[in-house]
Amino acid sequence: MNPGFDWAALAEFSIVGLLSGGLLAMIALGFVLIYKGTGVINFAMGEFMMLGAYFFYTANVMWGLPLAVALVLSFAAVAVAAAVIERGVLRPLAGQPVISVLMATIGLASAIHGAVDAVWGGRNYELPSLLPRAPIILGDVLIPGKTLWSFLMAMAVIAGFVLYFRFSRTGVSMRAAASDPTTAYVLGIDVRATQRLTWIFAGVVGALAGIIVASTTSLSPAVGSAALGVLAIIILGGLDSIPGAIVAGLIVGMIESLTAGYLGGKVRDIVPYATVLVILLVRPYGLFGTRQIERL
Repeated sequence: MNPGFDWAALAEFSIVGLLSGGLLAMIALGFVLIYKGTGVINFAMGEFMMLGAYFFYTANVMWGLPLAVALVLSFAAVAVAAAVIERGVLRPLAGQPVISVLMATIGLASAIHGAVDAVWGGRNYELPSLLPRAPIILGDVLIPGKTLWSFLMAMAVIAGFVLYFRFSRTGVSMRAAASDPTTAYVLGIDVRATQRLTWIFAGVVGALAGIIVASTTSLSPAVGSAALGVLAIIILGGLDSIPGAIVAGLIVGMIESLTAGYLGGKVRDIVPYATVLVILLVRPYGLFGTRQIERL
């Protein structure tokens, strides 16, 4: 071992990176849910995050409602918005080319972003801290409290969804509709209802992620930009794989932390995408993505 090497710093960067990856994995979960249910990448996921954070600010700070009530109202508001978007924007595009739906989500993101800027303005707001900030010290390693608790919350949310999809009747129906919509429809499953529920779940997940991000930094329309960095994660893990989102989130989180610690913040946003590119050359469908075989 190199006596001059700072092993404590390496351990701290690695642990903090893994813990930060938990929140990235939860954001990626929102992308994966919609892709599994509809086959579409939702480029408005960041706007769901932003809406959730602004709704929470309005309910908790402006209206003075208790924390729990503000959270419930924020989730409900985003759930309604997601259901309206699925019914009014996405469902009329059913059967259209995928590129048309992708462009619709991009246009939707721009519309929501503009509406938020018009209603709340573009300045920064401060949210109350939702997570304990007291650091955890393990020898020479210091772990920020907000990073640890955001990781635990993200893992709890992901585990809850996994159990729901595996054991609940509605969850099984959603998995069946996502796997083979035609067969599911023949068997009596309301495919449209499952797709609407998929959008609602993704919206609620995005809202929670947005509230966590805004409470640890600040609230502005830029909150939604955190979702753009998650594209590397869903591509790396596989567009339709929840386990892939978890593993890829942890990998990218650790890579970002190590590169920021040793190479500087400017390199932080480049290295994860370079890593994804190298891995995709070997595994084009990601680490856990479903391999699609087309017969001519």
